[in-house]
Amino acid sequence: MNNIFIIGGTSGIGYALAAFYHEQGNRVGVCGRDLGKLTSELRFDKYEANVVDKEGLANAIQQFVGEGTLSLLINCAGSYAEDVAGMISYEQAVAMLQTNIIGAINTLEIGREMMQHSGGQIVLLASISGILDYPTSSLYSKTKRSILQIADAYRRALRPLGIYITSIAPGYVATEKLYALNQNDLSKKPFLVSEARAVAEISKAIAQKKTLHLFPTRMKWLMRLLSYLPKSLLSVLMYRKAKWMQASATS
Repeated sequence: MNNIFIIGGTSGIGYALAAFYHEQGNRVGVCGRDLGKLTSELRFDKYEANVVDKEGLANAIQQFVGEGTLSLLINCAGSYAEDVAGMISYEQAVAMLQTNIIGAINTLEIGREMMQHSGGQIVLLASISGILDYPTSSLYSKTKRSILQIADAYRRALRPLGIYITSIAPGYVATEKLYALNQNDLSKKPFLVSEARAVAEISKAIAQKKTLHLFPTRMKWLMRLLSYLPKSLLSVLMYRKAKWMQASATS
């Protein structure tokens, strides 16, 4: 039985992954800022912790592991605000920077500390939007691109310790949060996949110890095709796309 801990496992993809790994016979712990999202009948070990608080997060994970070892640490926590087609507040910007970037570093550091003698695997959930590199991309996309780059740096440093790092970059996944952000209308989200499909993709990539997994396939090839465009043209296209999606969401 493996000890698996999922940060941001109280809802969405994190919760779905926790259920999957529990059904596979693993011991699963989850944490989040609001444990009220979880129903009492679940058999996960539940902890209230914020990915931004390294000490609090480390204490929660250590309490879960006890005298055992941590086999798999997955960070599904994330913060989002659209800032391409409009302004975002200072609080939203800070939340994205702290949760997405500092949270990734905290996860990697805690994983390093707990797995340095036993080995293990650390998984960071980013976004396929982080694949594209152009000046006017959103702050959200830049934080997700930063996660991929930070993972690359840690991967080289931690591999000699037997610690594998897997970066996951999904496209649109039909979570409750995505529905809420789009007034329950996901008709404008290309190549949308279900939570079940996302769990299948992510768990397979983890089992194969992939360094980077992008899905769905059609979205992956679209993003790679767009990456060949001049950055000035890409900036215009992506801005118009953001405005169109914003208008669709508010109409």
